[in-house]
Amino acid sequence: MKEIVDAIVSTEATSDDYAALPLPDSYRGIAVRKTDIGMFDGLDSGVKDPRKSLQLMDVPVPELGPGEALVAVMASSVNYNTVWSSIFEPLPTFGFLERYARRFPGAARHDLPYHVLGSDLAGVVLRTGPGVNAWNPGDEVVAHCLSVELESSDGHNDTMLDPEQRIWGFETNFGGLAEIALVKSNQLMPKPKHLSWEEAAAPGLVNSTAYRQLVSRNGAGMKQGDNVLIWGASGGLGSYATQLALAGGANPICVVSSPEKADICRSMGAEAVIDRNAEGYRFWKDERTQDPREWKRFGKRIRELTGGEDVDIVFEHPGRETFGASVYVTRKGGTITTCASTSGYMHEYDNRYLWMSLKRIIGSHFANYREAWEANRLIAKGKIHPTLSKVHSLEETGQAAYEVHRNLHQGKVGVLALAPREGLGVRDEEMREKHIDAINRFRTPLT
Repeated sequence: MKEIVDAIVSTEATSDDYAALPLPDSYRGIAVRKTDIGMFDGLDSGVKDPRKSLQLMDVPVPELGPGEALVAVMASSVNYNTVWSSIFEPLPTFGFLERYARRFPGAARHDLPYHVLGSDLAGVVLRTGPGVNAWNPGDEVVAHCLSVELESSDGHNDTMLDPEQRIWGFETNFGGLAEIALVKSNQLMPKPKHLSWEEAAAPGLVNSTAYRQLVSRNGAGMKQGDNVLIWGASGGLGSYATQLALAGGANPICVVSSPEKADICRSMGAEAVIDRNAEGYRFWKDERTQDPREWKRFGKRIRELTGGEDVDIVFEHPGRETFGASVYVTRKGGTITTCASTSGYMHEYDNRYLWMSLKRIIGSHFANYREAWEANRLIAKGKIHPTLSKVHSLEETGQAAYEVHRNLHQGKVGVLALAPREGLGVRDEEMREKHIDAINRFRTPLT
């Protein structure tokens, strides 16, 4: 592994040099073990501790198949799907691997007693399998997390509709929280040259998800002048939605939970910010009963910030806690897009406010290759910036996941894999200098 790192850090190795490097027999990866599935039985989700379930393991390098690539991972990051995997909710991910293994012989590699996690990476291509023409050993890349087979016609207008669509590192094995990752070649995209490895690894999943949900015609189709309500606007998803809204000429109404997070949104350029804790919104009277008076109070506050207008789009991901309010405050004919349910999957809302006002609810899940490519292109052009707030070592991934699980973070939490230290991998210093304040915006710790 040292030879691989030395070649990457030197920046002088050619494609032929990388192709000639011997692959190790094994590598270190962050995994959950099938034998640990029951370790949190009887505990509430909030007290389940990823530090106990996530293991740094030495595992064999997987066999490379057609259309695939092995990537030396310099850095990765933690997403909510890693948290879900670590606490075995809503289901243990080993069921995904078992079902995948039954689809065709090449997928059997994924069904193992351990699951190497992670749905982001920035690194260097080491090997490509048969049929890969667009990428070569030595290419510096980032990876999006959509894994598809595309043998069905269903996915050919939108690959997210492929019946065999899976999220790499969550529903497949050999993910990015590791020293080496196995990906399909059509997951690869060029690494933005002005970013370090850890900065380049941070946007992947969340930036692509936000792009489809908010900008794409498959999502809300945001346009100039739209009022966009963004829940968790300084978080991993919301921070990209906020930037996309601003870059696209829309007006984000940022909902956050502290003055520090409100300041982050304002530093991105947002003017309309609601600190929901400071203003005391309680959308539920108890576990079973919502409070429409709070929806109305919330809607009134939004109109105060927009000059009397309701929101055109709601960027939803908290789920149960906020969904009733989201449907209520959307303008007539407006759109609620939802990509997650971090506060609960069973949503409740008053359907009168949906059907009688001709509103739409759109389900949005990650992004297709084109959407991910466009989202990455905005990063590469310096239009959207990483929201990296903190970086851990691979050994500290359990702590990183714990911080995300307990919402002790802002933006994205990064993980160094093969990169020996932060700050490496920058190839365009001039462009970096132009955007350095925005790149480092989230690096100031919360006080």
